[in-house]
Amino acid sequence: MKVEEVVAAARAAKQAGATRFCMGAAWSGAREGTAPFERVLEIVRAVAAVGIEVCVTLGHISESAARALKAAGLHTYNHNLDTSPEFYPKIVTTHTFEDRLNTIRNVQRAGLSLCCGGIIGMGESVEDRLRMLEVLAQFEPPPDSVPINCLVPMPGTPLAGEKPVDVFEVVRLIATTRIALPRSKVRLAAGRKTLSREAQALCFFAGANSIFFGEKLLTADNPSVDEDLQLLAELGLAPNRDGSKSDKGNRAS
Repeated sequence: MKVEEVVAAARAAKQAGATRFCMGAAWSGAREGTAPFERVLEIVRAVAAVGIEVCVTLGHISESAARALKAAGLHTYNHNLDTSPEFYPKIVTTHTFEDRLNTIRNVQRAGLSLCCGGIIGMGESVEDRLRMLEVLAQFEPPPDSVPINCLVPMPGTPLAGEKPVDVFEVVRLIATTRIALPRSKVRLAAGRKTLSREAQALCFFAGANSIFFGEKLLTADNPSVDEDLQLLAELGLAPNRDGSKSDKGNRAS
């Protein structure tokens, strides 16, 4: 995408009430000194100038790359655990769980905010979900935000036949995440398109206090901004447009 296109999308997101703008690249890791990485730095600088928190997810990165991103104006780096250390090798074979932990360490050493959560509905057990939360709770500092993603099965992939997660399992995990990570934003993330309005309301009341705005979330569809704003209004929730963690009233960032 052209820089101007990305900046226009960031301005639209800010106007709609988003406090953070997240961008992703489909590669295994960011390589310093390459043209694509320099391009990312250029885009980060341009989006930061809009006056919105900038987040990227670029796969595995070194500490020096993380510092370069921070110097360019990056606020947050997203790198999910995905699942428990024990279940991870059954899903991913190109790299290890420890590789993910190393990137997270590099991000935190560079002084960046961390967005780190997981995906449920991949065939994991409840124990795997709890183990994932256990690892997240051990980070120091804890993740600024914890996305809870529900798998959106894609045709042609090994997990295409997985059944949707029962909504009450999603609600229970969100409630548990809120207790285990009281200082983190719990983000109701991928899979929201399959949840009814009532199911999303249960998630908010169980402790989710953030959602991903926008019509596309990586490869999956997402509810429209208008739908989200209408639902939040009907639930008595208001976008936290200044990004602060306010205790006055109900807020959704």
